[in-house]
Amino acid sequence: MSKIKVGITHGDPNGVGYEVILKAFEDPVMLELCTPIVYGSPKVASYHRKGLELQTNFTAINSAAEAHDSTLNILHCTADEVKIDFGQPSEEAGAAALAALERAVKDWKEGFIDVLVTAPINKNTIQSEKFHFPGHTEFIQARVGEEGQRALMILMNEHMRIALATTHVPIQDVTKNITKDVLLQKLRTLHLSLQRDFGISAPRIAVLALNPHAGDGGVIGKEEETVIKPAMQKAEEEGMILYGPYAADGFFGTRAYENFDAVLAMYHDQGLAPFKLLAMDDGVNYTAGLNIVRTSPDHGTAYDIAGKGLANENSFRQAIYAAMDIYRRRIAWDEARRNPLEKLYVDKRDRAERG
Repeated sequence: MSKIKVGITHGDPNGVGYEVILKAFEDPVMLELCTPIVYGSPKVASYHRKGLELQTNFTAINSAAEAHDSTLNILHCTADEVKIDFGQPSEEAGAAALAALERAVKDWKEGFIDVLVTAPINKNTIQSEKFHFPGHTEFIQARVGEEGQRALMILMNEHMRIALATTHVPIQDVTKNITKDVLLQKLRTLHLSLQRDFGISAPRIAVLALNPHAGDGGVIGKEEETVIKPAMQKAEEEGMILYGPYAADGFFGTRAYENFDAVLAMYHDQGLAPFKLLAMDDGVNYTAGLNIVRTSPDHGTAYDIAGKGLANENSFRQAIYAAMDIYRRRIAWDEARRNPLEKLYVDKRDRAERG
């Protein structure tokens, strides 16, 4: 099998994106595992490399078709001159981040890359007529999602996977966005992803409650009884193995997540706050539910340390590993189900129906 072509967007050039990319590919072993294509600017990459005193070599290209097999390829797709001001948000940096993202998604659609790994963006400066989304997840769903597909954000490392029922939603809007239909759709997506993307045949999924103390029987909220449990019951009727709903504080405090293949949290900080406390250096953000395999490190632009050489590249490296692993598992899953065996008729009534 040929090496997987990993498309990488440079993210916000005033953040730590180039630093973690260049550090990750300082190790030549990475180039034995994949063919990396960074969507950004060779000139900006050179500026970062010099300023950070890194030794990573790369090759400048103008299209993914020119990518070399054993080097870090940097594809020029931004404005000719991008001003770099470490740690400072700017519209120019936002435009550069969007240009890279759009080109990478276009190339994935055309088959030039196999998977996509995105470096962090500034969700404010990237806003424009072309980008009016709260984050990568929603943008990518809008660009590549097919009918009936809904993206599901999963934060993961070697020890846990936490999916979100709602993602970039203001707290005041969380409750109205959690319905039985929404939860059932999220559970279906999570269940299939655990099987297809992670190779778990009968996944065990924990569901978190929305209210403190799981509502205390309706004293502190009724959503557990009126929305969450009915959705879980329907999902269990479809064959899923579910547990909960659990109060989030006790669930994480007792490390109960270690007993499950995945956790479905109700809102962003309910799942991400404990996850980042436990997995900041090796966590990966994975967008499940779409045809594209897209991952990213679980940290942001880290403006406070940008340009100082302090960024830890491990989360970014793990994002590359995860994308490749998921891509291979999907191929194996799909191939195993491409030509299913015909049903064996052993029942007399079945035999009679067959003639």
